[in-house]
Amino acid sequence: MRSIIILGSTGSIGVQALEIIAANPDKFKVLALSAGSGNLELLFEQAKQFGVTTVGTTASIDEAKKYAGSQPITIIDGPGASAEIAAMECDVVLNGITGSIGLAPTLAALKAGNVLALANKESLVAGGELVMSYGADRILPVDSEHSALFQAKLAGKKSEISKLVLTASGGPFRDRDDLSSVTVSQALAHPTWAMGPMVTINSATLMNKGLEIIEAHYLFDIPYSQIEAVIHPQSIVHSMVEFIDGSTIAQASPPNMMGPIAYALGYPDRVASATKPINWSDSQTWNFAPIDIKRFPAIALAKHCGEIGGGAPAIYNAANEVAVTAFLDGRIGFTSIVPTVEKVVESLARSRSSIRDFSDVSAIEKDARELAHQTLMESA
Repeated sequence: MRSIIILGSTGSIGVQALEIIAANPDKFKVLALSAGSGNLELLFEQAKQFGVTTVGTTASIDEAKKYAGSQPITIIDGPGASAEIAAMECDVVLNGITGSIGLAPTLAALKAGNVLALANKESLVAGGELVMSYGADRILPVDSEHSALFQAKLAGKKSEISKLVLTASGGPFRDRDDLSSVTVSQALAHPTWAMGPMVTINSATLMNKGLEIIEAHYLFDIPYSQIEAVIHPQSIVHSMVEFIDGSTIAQASPPNMMGPIAYALGYPDRVASATKPINWSDSQTWNFAPIDIKRFPAIALAKHCGEIGGGAPAIYNAANEVAVTAFLDGRIGFTSIVPTVEKVVESLARSRSSIRDFSDVSAIEKDARELAHQTLMESA
């Protein structure tokens, strides 16, 4: 029986992880849960269903107790709740938190010696070198692309890998030439995946693929020159590893997160029936195409930040979070998101070259957000 802690349990990744655990009660037991203050009712329903006795939330303890009712449960409240939960002894910590606030829990889990199933890509983008220094061999990727790379690379030695190829659905605008009049509702209408607003907009700009390239660099210790992304609208091939002999190993499965989540929770064993397999008796067509870097400059900018290193990726991510929020609020246009990020990167990246600890990351992100807000005000 494997004990699991889930951070961000009310989000998409957390909810799906609990579905997998519920379907496999002989394999997994939920030790603790954490979530933000947005859906306390669901959080405590989850705790009751899975017999969880420790819950963390950013809400106040008085507010949380209203939803806990008579459950015999320990409540950890405040901004550090998830980090405290992540440090509890367990078999696997699943970090399904969205955004750079997931970095502190990531570090806490690794410092405690726990295995980390990582769905929070911002942890590696913002603090990649720091995170990897605490336990590279204890990180299991949950993002479908990185799970695919993790699985495919097992076909050969690291020295035999010539290229990592991440696939991208292309978002809602892969076939649209003019992006100047894109509305928020159009950008949120992803053709394949159901995700939160920040991640969905990142998919529309392909900023998510830039973040994933940085993440892949840290996870697999592969140079940026050997990492690329291609458009694959069907989202069935989740990513590929090309080897020096010309072979390419691809991981394919239906476009959902159940497979990658189950693989990380159960590794090195696979969880039976985690997701339905591809029906090979059906006729299928899979398409692949290069990314138009003029329409989607976020990927080139991500690689540029990665090559600079230090705090540049954290600046890239923090500035993007501010710009995307401004777009969702109707304060800037869709095509202003990446240029805003680029301006902040150009201003700060070279001077923020060192990350020694979590406080350095926090300071860098604070500066990036402040400059992003200032940039947006000046362009208004």
